[in-house]
Amino acid sequence: MSITVTVEWDKTVDIRLIVVDVDGTIAGDNNQVNPAVVQAVSAVQKKGIPVAIGTGRMYRSALRFHKRLKSTLPLIAYNGAWIQDPVSQVHHRHTPISPDLAIDLLDYLEQPQWKEKISLNFYMDDVLYVRQLNAETEFYRQRSGIIAEAVGDLRKVAHKTTKILAMGEDKQFIAEIWHHLQQRYQNQDLYFTQSSPTFFEVTHVEATKGSATQFLAEDILGLQPQNVMAIGDNFNDVSMLTYAGVGVAMGNAPQAVKDQADWVAPSVNLNGVAAALEKFVLI
Repeated sequence: MSITVTVEWDKTVDIRLIVVDVDGTIAGDNNQVNPAVVQAVSAVQKKGIPVAIGTGRMYRSALRFHKRLKSTLPLIAYNGAWIQDPVSQVHHRHTPISPDLAIDLLDYLEQPQWKEKISLNFYMDDVLYVRQLNAETEFYRQRSGIIAEAVGDLRKVAHKTTKILAMGEDKQFIAEIWHHLQQRYQNQDLYFTQSSPTFFEVTHVEATKGSATQFLAEDILGLQPQNVMAIGDNFNDVSMLTYAGVGVAMGNAPQAVKDQADWVAPSVNLNGVAAALEKFVLI
Protein backbone atom coordinates (compact mmCIF):
# COMPACT_ATOMS: atom_id res chain seq x y z
CA MET A 1 0.00 0.00 0.00
CA SER A 2 1.13 3.59 -0.53
CA ILE A 3 -0.11 6.98 0.61
CA THR A 4 -0.39 9.84 -1.92
CA VAL A 5 -0.50 13.36 -0.51
CA THR A 6 -0.07 16.90 -1.79
CA VAL A 7 1.79 18.92 0.80
CA GLU A 8 2.05 22.69 1.31
CA TRP A 9 4.82 23.27 -1.22
CA ASP A 10 2.63 21.83 -3.99
CA LYS A 11 4.60 18.62 -4.40
CA THR A 12 2.74 15.34 -4.93
CA VAL A 13 4.39 12.32 -3.36
CA ASP A 14 3.50 8.65 -3.22
CA ILE A 15 5.05 7.36 0.01
CA ARG A 16 5.98 3.68 -0.02
CA LEU A 17 9.11 3.74 2.14
CA ILE A 18 10.13 5.66 5.26
CA VAL A 19 13.75 5.89 6.48
CA VAL A 20 14.46 7.29 9.95
CA ASP A 21 17.65 8.25 11.73
CA VAL A 22 18.27 7.08 15.33
CA ASP A 23 20.03 9.60 17.59
CA GLY A 24 18.17 12.87 17.84
CA THR A 25 15.36 11.53 15.68
CA ILE A 26 13.70 8.42 17.11
CA ALA A 27 15.90 8.37 20.24
CA GLY A 28 16.60 11.36 22.48
CA ASP A 29 18.98 11.92 25.37
CA ASN A 30 17.54 8.90 27.17
CA ASN A 31 18.79 6.67 24.32
CA GLN A 32 15.33 5.09 24.01
CA VAL A 33 12.45 5.24 21.54
CA ASN A 34 9.35 6.78 23.10
CA PRO A 35 6.15 4.69 22.97
CA ALA A 36 4.38 7.36 20.89
CA VAL A 37 6.95 6.94 18.13
CA VAL A 38 6.74 3.15 18.28
CA GLN A 39 2.94 3.32 18.02
CA ALA A 40 3.07 5.69 15.04
CA VAL A 41 5.59 3.47 13.24
CA SER A 42 3.42 0.43 13.92
CA ALA A 43 0.38 2.20 12.50
CA VAL A 44 2.35 3.06 9.35
CA GLN A 45 3.53 -0.52 8.96
CA LYS A 46 -0.05 -1.76 9.29
CA LYS A 47 -0.84 0.36 6.25
CA GLY A 48 1.75 -1.68 4.35
CA ILE A 49 4.48 0.98 4.33
CA PRO A 50 7.83 -0.36 5.60
CA VAL A 51 10.10 1.67 7.88
CA ALA A 52 13.89 1.37 7.76
CA ILE A 53 16.68 2.55 10.05
CA GLY A 54 19.38 4.81 8.57
CA THR A 55 22.04 5.64 11.15
CA GLY A 56 25.67 6.54 11.64
CA ARG A 57 25.88 3.96 14.41
CA MET A 58 27.59 0.60 14.14
CA TYR A 59 25.41 -2.18 12.83
CA ARG A 60 25.44 -4.05 16.13
CA SER A 61 24.66 -0.85 18.06
CA ALA A 62 21.66 -0.08 15.82
CA LEU A 63 20.14 -3.56 15.99
CA ARG A 64 18.07 -2.88 19.09
CA PHE A 65 16.39 0.08 17.40
CA HIS A 66 15.66 -2.04 14.34
CA LYS A 67 14.01 -4.60 16.61
CA ARG A 68 12.17 -1.92 18.62
CA LEU A 69 10.51 -0.64 15.44
CA LYS A 70 9.98 -4.20 14.17
CA SER A 71 11.50 -3.21 10.86
CA THR A 72 11.48 -5.86 8.13
CA LEU A 73 14.01 -4.07 5.91
CA PRO A 74 17.81 -4.14 5.73
CA LEU A 75 19.50 -1.86 8.24
CA ILE A 76 21.58 1.10 7.02
CA ALA A 77 24.55 1.61 9.38
CA TYR A 78 27.79 3.61 9.42
CA ASN A 79 26.13 6.47 7.51
CA GLY A 80 25.49 4.15 4.58
CA ALA A 81 28.81 2.29 4.43
CA TRP A 82 27.17 -0.92 5.72
CA ILE A 83 23.76 -2.32 4.69
CA GLN A 84 22.73 -5.68 6.14
CA ASP A 85 19.49 -7.59 6.63
CA PRO A 86 19.24 -8.63 10.31
CA VAL A 87 16.85 -11.47 9.48
CA SER A 88 18.51 -13.15 6.50
CA GLN A 89 21.98 -11.82 7.45
CA VAL A 90 22.48 -10.90 3.79
CA HIS A 91 25.17 -8.24 3.54
CA HIS A 92 23.97 -5.97 0.75
CA ARG A 93 26.78 -3.45 0.79
CA HIS A 94 30.05 -2.63 2.51
CA THR A 95 32.09 0.33 1.29
CA PRO A 96 35.28 0.64 3.38
CA ILE A 97 37.88 3.41 3.28
CA SER A 98 40.97 2.57 1.23
CA PRO A 99 43.88 1.48 3.48
CA ASP A 100 46.20 4.16 2.10
CA LEU A 101 43.72 6.94 2.86
CA ALA A 102 42.94 5.52 6.31
CA ILE A 103 46.64 5.52 7.25
CA ASP A 104 47.24 8.97 5.71
CA LEU A 105 44.32 10.39 7.70
CA LEU A 106 45.58 8.67 10.84
CA ASP A 107 49.08 10.12 10.36
CA TYR A 108 47.59 13.58 9.90
CA LEU A 109 45.33 13.44 12.96
CA GLU A 110 48.12 12.06 15.14
CA GLN A 111 50.34 15.09 14.71
CA PRO A 112 51.71 16.10 18.15
CA GLN A 113 49.70 19.34 18.36
CA TRP A 114 46.43 17.46 17.80
CA LYS A 115 46.94 13.96 19.13
CA GLU A 116 46.06 14.72 22.74
CA LYS A 117 42.95 16.69 21.76
CA ILE A 118 41.37 13.93 19.70
CA SER A 119 40.19 10.41 20.48
CA LEU A 120 40.01 8.24 17.38
CA ASN A 121 37.63 5.36 16.77
CA PHE A 122 38.31 2.91 13.94
CA TYR A 123 35.58 0.47 12.92
CA MET A 124 36.48 -2.78 11.20
CA ASP A 125 34.24 -5.84 10.77
CA ASP A 126 31.65 -4.15 13.03
CA VAL A 127 34.12 -3.95 15.91
CA LEU A 128 35.28 -0.69 17.52
CA TYR A 129 39.03 -0.22 17.92
CA VAL A 130 40.69 2.63 19.84
CA ARG A 131 44.25 3.61 20.76
CA GLN A 132 43.46 3.44 24.44
CA LEU A 133 40.42 3.49 26.67
CA ASN A 134 39.54 6.88 28.17
CA ALA A 135 36.52 8.74 29.56
CA GLU A 136 35.24 9.76 26.11
CA THR A 137 35.54 6.23 24.81
CA GLU A 138 33.78 4.82 27.87
CA PHE A 139 30.85 7.24 27.52
CA TYR A 140 30.54 6.45 23.81
CA ARG A 141 30.84 2.72 24.48
CA GLN A 142 28.12 2.73 27.12
CA ARG A 143 25.71 4.79 25.03
CA SER A 144 26.26 2.57 22.00
CA GLY A 145 26.08 -0.64 23.99
CA ILE A 146 29.23 -2.09 22.46
CA ILE A 147 32.73 -3.22 23.46
CA ALA A 148 35.80 -1.16 22.55
CA GLU A 149 39.12 -2.92 21.92
CA ALA A 150 42.30 -0.96 22.69
CA VAL A 151 45.07 -1.75 20.17
CA GLY A 152 47.57 1.07 20.74
CA ASP A 153 48.57 1.60 17.11
CA LEU A 154 45.44 1.95 14.96
CA ARG A 155 47.44 1.12 11.85
CA LYS A 156 46.86 -2.50 12.82
CA VAL A 157 43.20 -2.13 11.84
CA ALA A 158 43.48 0.35 8.96
CA HIS A 159 43.29 -2.23 6.15
CA LYS A 160 39.49 -2.60 6.08
CA THR A 161 38.13 0.41 7.94
CA THR A 162 34.38 0.99 7.58
CA LYS A 163 34.36 4.35 9.40
CA ILE A 164 36.68 6.64 11.32
CA LEU A 165 35.30 8.84 14.09
CA ALA A 166 37.25 11.65 15.77
CA MET A 167 36.00 12.93 19.13
CA GLY A 168 37.01 15.89 21.26
CA GLU A 169 35.68 18.07 24.06
CA ASP A 170 36.43 21.36 22.27
CA LYS A 171 33.52 21.84 19.85
CA GLN A 172 35.17 24.77 18.07
CA PHE A 173 38.36 22.77 17.53
CA ILE A 174 36.39 19.81 16.18
CA ALA A 175 34.51 22.09 13.76
CA GLU A 176 37.72 23.75 12.57
CA ILE A 177 39.60 20.53 11.97
CA TRP A 178 36.57 19.00 10.24
CA HIS A 179 36.39 21.87 7.76
CA HIS A 180 40.17 21.82 7.33
CA LEU A 181 40.18 18.10 6.50
CA GLN A 182 37.34 18.54 4.02
CA GLN A 183 39.58 20.94 2.12
CA ARG A 184 42.69 18.78 2.41
CA TYR A 185 40.93 15.65 1.11
CA GLN A 186 38.40 17.27 -1.22
CA ASN A 187 39.69 15.37 -4.27
CA GLN A 188 40.03 12.08 -2.41
CA ASP A 189 37.52 9.25 -1.92
CA LEU A 190 36.48 10.41 1.56
CA TYR A 191 33.19 11.73 2.92
CA PHE A 192 33.25 13.92 6.05
CA THR A 193 30.16 14.62 8.11
CA GLN A 194 28.93 15.40 11.62
CA SER A 195 26.10 14.03 13.73
CA SER A 196 27.26 15.78 16.92
CA PRO A 197 29.21 18.99 17.63
CA THR A 198 31.79 16.96 19.59
CA PHE A 199 32.86 14.63 16.80
CA PHE A 200 33.08 14.14 13.04
CA GLU A 201 32.89 10.99 10.97
CA VAL A 202 34.75 9.82 7.89
CA THR A 203 33.62 7.15 5.41
CA HIS A 204 34.20 6.29 1.77
CA VAL A 205 32.97 9.06 -0.51
CA GLU A 206 30.16 6.81 -1.80
CA ALA A 207 29.04 5.86 1.71
CA THR A 208 26.34 8.38 2.58
CA LYS A 209 22.83 8.00 3.93
CA GLY A 210 21.56 9.44 0.66
CA SER A 211 23.26 6.82 -1.51
CA ALA A 212 22.24 4.06 0.92
CA THR A 213 18.62 5.22 0.92
CA GLN A 214 18.71 5.31 -2.87
CA PHE A 215 20.13 1.77 -2.94
CA LEU A 216 17.45 0.51 -0.55
CA ALA A 217 14.64 2.26 -2.44
CA GLU A 218 15.67 1.68 -6.03
CA ASP A 219 17.84 -1.45 -6.08
CA ILE A 220 16.07 -3.49 -3.42
CA LEU A 221 12.48 -2.22 -3.49
CA GLY A 222 12.20 -0.89 -7.04
CA LEU A 223 10.99 2.55 -5.91
CA GLN A 224 11.75 6.13 -6.92
CA PRO A 225 12.67 9.20 -4.82
CA GLN A 226 9.05 10.42 -4.79
CA ASN A 227 8.14 7.18 -3.01
CA VAL A 228 10.48 7.90 -0.09
CA MET A 229 10.10 9.88 3.12
CA ALA A 230 13.24 10.44 5.21
CA ILE A 231 13.49 11.91 8.71
CA GLY A 232 16.71 13.08 10.39
CA ASP A 233 18.28 15.69 12.62
CA ASN A 234 21.86 16.39 11.61
CA PHE A 235 24.36 16.98 8.83
CA ASN A 236 24.86 13.29 8.11
CA ASP A 237 21.13 13.12 7.32
CA VAL A 238 21.08 15.90 4.71
CA SER A 239 21.90 13.63 1.75
CA MET A 240 18.92 11.37 2.46
CA LEU A 241 16.61 14.31 3.20
CA THR A 242 17.40 15.84 -0.18
CA TYR A 243 17.11 12.49 -2.00
CA ALA A 244 13.67 11.69 -0.59
CA GLY A 245 10.43 13.00 -2.02
CA VAL A 246 9.65 14.24 1.49
CA GLY A 247 12.60 15.20 3.67
CA VAL A 248 11.73 16.00 7.29
CA ALA A 249 14.14 17.66 9.73
CA MET A 250 13.63 17.43 13.46
CA GLY A 251 12.97 20.56 15.51
CA ASN A 252 16.26 19.97 17.34
CA ALA A 253 18.25 19.97 14.08
CA PRO A 254 20.76 22.75 13.26
CA GLN A 255 19.23 25.50 11.14
CA ALA A 256 21.41 24.56 8.16
CA VAL A 257 19.82 21.09 8.21
CA LYS A 258 16.31 22.49 8.56
CA ASP A 259 16.98 24.67 5.52
CA GLN A 260 17.47 21.51 3.43
CA ALA A 261 14.22 19.87 4.52
CA ASP A 262 10.71 20.05 3.10
CA TRP A 263 9.16 20.23 6.56
CA VAL A 264 10.38 20.70 10.12
CA ALA A 265 8.87 18.42 12.76
CA PRO A 266 8.74 19.02 16.52
CA SER A 267 11.87 18.02 18.45
CA VAL A 268 12.74 14.47 19.41
CA ASN A 269 11.58 15.09 22.98
CA LEU A 270 8.17 16.09 21.58
CA ASN A 271 7.94 12.92 19.46
CA GLY A 272 8.61 14.71 16.18
CA VAL A 273 8.75 11.47 14.18
CA ALA A 274 5.25 10.58 15.32
CA ALA A 275 4.06 14.06 14.30
CA ALA A 276 5.63 13.69 10.85
CA LEU A 277 4.05 10.29 10.31
CA GLU A 278 0.69 11.65 11.41
CA LYS A 279 0.98 14.56 9.00
CA PHE A 280 2.14 12.74 5.89
CA VAL A 281 1.04 9.14 6.25
CA LEU A 282 -1.57 8.56 8.97
CA ILE A 283 -4.14 10.83 7.36
